[in-house]
Amino acid sequence: MTTQSLRIGTAPDSWGVWLPDHPGQVPWQRFLDEVVEAGYTWIELGPYGYLPTDPNQLREELGSRGLKLSGGTVFTGFHKTDDQFDRAWKQAEAVAALTADLGGEHIVVIPDLWRSDTTGQALESRTLDDEQWARMAAGHDALGKALLEEFGLHQQFHSHADSHVGTHSEVERFLELTDERFTNLCLDTGHFSYYGGDNLGLIQDHPSRIGYLHLKQVDPVKIFDVLKSDTPFGDAVADGIMVEPDQGIPPLDPIIDAVAALDENIFAIVEQDMFGCSVDAPFPIAQRTLATILGSTSAAVVDR
Repeated sequence: MTTQSLRIGTAPDSWGVWLPDHPGQVPWQRFLDEVVEAGYTWIELGPYGYLPTDPNQLREELGSRGLKLSGGTVFTGFHKTDDQFDRAWKQAEAVAALTADLGGEHIVVIPDLWRSDTTGQALESRTLDDEQWARMAAGHDALGKALLEEFGLHQQFHSHADSHVGTHSEVERFLELTDERFTNLCLDTGHFSYYGGDNLGLIQDHPSRIGYLHLKQVDPVKIFDVLKSDTPFGDAVADGIMVEPDQGIPPLDPIIDAVAALDENIFAIVEQDMFGCSVDAPFPIAQRTLATILGSTSAAVVDR
């Protein structure tokens, strides 16, 4: 067993939060209180505007609870048109400024989905042509360079169900087209397994490109019905496609061990998609999940 240990955290997503403001979501104060009670120290910012955006207020809210920030999240659509950098940077500037001010180190970047995760409507083709691939890669490298130079933050690209970068081969192609100085991976174990990706194989083949982890598991039975029926991701989440560890795939402890052996400073953020759940559902799951992870591997710690 490795002697290194990754920093384990959680995110608003594990409390069913996908939007800055939604009447069905848990209030942010309750989220922070329950994160502490569940035993976590590290959190992500979540959708910008869910947690306070004033750095002094957020610093006080986190500090009074003994919480620390690992990173923030932005969304991109670089494959679409050449003017997408302005849209991405407008988001990234605000998120990055707040993240850096609070001591965060990373920006997780999620590509636009080809199908809406709220309505299920197809918005564009589900595959990209060579020109779109090149435009997407160049855009992410430019964004990563700007984040690093202006804020000292590291871009971590998040492959995603119902996006153009989801399968193992698509992630491989993305890595081939991008520069590891500016663009690396937030390896989301659940999203990568959604299309049958081999998490451990990807880590072994591209150790220098793994910059961040999202810990998540997929229901190993439901996923076949989801794929056969072409169920939209949002509907699949509402039906429980992402499950509480250790009830799904992939096994998390060998992934944590493998990444800890690469770099003990990598964050491993529990991020169980639960949008639409009852506000009372996430807390006990978060408690059990942390206990499961800490009990299954010595390569996991909540604070360092």
